[in-house]
Amino acid sequence: MKELVEVIAKALVDNPEEVVVTESEKEDEIVIELKVAASDVGKVIGKQGRIAKAIRSVVKAASSKTEKKVVVEIQ
Repeated sequence: MKELVEVIAKALVDNPEEVVVTESEKEDEIVIELKVAASDVGKVIGKQGRIAKAIRSVVKAASSKTEKKVVVEIQ
């Protein structure tokens, strides 16, 4: 999941070298934190959060085979 979010984010931003994705696993969920440059946050979130919602939908579809909930946090 981490690689998927990283590829999507790097394609969206102007500063792909500043994209940092971390993944932490808890009992029943996986948390993926996406950090981008301050100037790129709007590009990753999109108007009314549409791009962020799309990223979460893709990750949810990709993780459907795992029994854990996947949460994507954008910072």
